Amino acid sequence: MKWPILRVLWGLLFILAGILFLLNSIGTITIGEFQWAIILGIGGLGFLSVFIADRNHWWALFPAFGLLIGGTVLFLENAFPALPDDFGGAIAMGGIGLAFLLIFLSNMANWWALIPAGVLISSAAALLISGFAPELESGGVFLIGLGLTFGLIGLVRTEQGRLRWAFIPALVLLVIGSLILLASINLFTLIWPLGLIALGLLIIYFVFRARK
Repeated sequence: MKWPILRVLWGLLFILAGILFLLNSIGTITIGEFQWAIILGIGGLGFLSVFIADRNHWWALFPAFGLLIGGTVLFLENAFPALPDDFGGAIAMGGIGLAFLLIFLSNMANWWALIPAGVLISSAAALLISGFAPELESGGVFLIGLGLTFGLIGLVRTEQGRLRWAFIPALVLLVIGSLILLASINLFTLIWPLGLIALGLLIIYFVFRARK
C-alpha cells in the first residue's frame, strides 16, 4: 500500500470521525461505549496500516496498539462485566508487549525490544493467573516468563554472534520461577524428597561403579 493511498484513508477516517462527533453533539445520534470501542479500533487499524506499509515506521505500533487495546478493554468490560478487575490491565500490558515483539520480528537487529516485550507479556500472564487461578503463585509465572525471554535473546544472531550471555539469567530465572510455582501447587513437597532419593541412588551407583 502506497503512502498517497494511506493519506486518503486517513482523510476519510477523520471525515467519518468528524461526522460522528457532529451528529453526537447535535443529538442526532448517541455514541455509546460500544461505538467508542469501534472508533478506537478503527483508529488503531489506521496506525497499524502505517507500519504494514513501511516496517521502518515501527513507532506507529504504539498508537496502534494503544487505540486497539483501549477499544478492546472498553468492549470486554461492557460485554463481560464479570471479568476480573485485573483483566483490563493484563490486556493493556500484553498488547504493548506485543507491539515490542513486532518491532523485533520486523527487524531482528532490534533484539533489545525483546526485553520490554518479555517483561510486559510476563506481567500480563501473572495478572491473568492471579485473577483466574489465585491458588497459583503469579510471581513464579512472571519469573518463568522472564527466563524464557532471556532464553530467546540468547538464540538471537547479531553481527557479533549470538548473545550467549543471556542463557545465564535465563537458567537462573527459570529455576527460581519453577521452584516458586511448584511450591504454590504443593508439588515441591513431593519433588524435594524424591530429589533426595535420586541423589542417594546416584551416590550408591558411583560408589559401586568405582569398585569395578
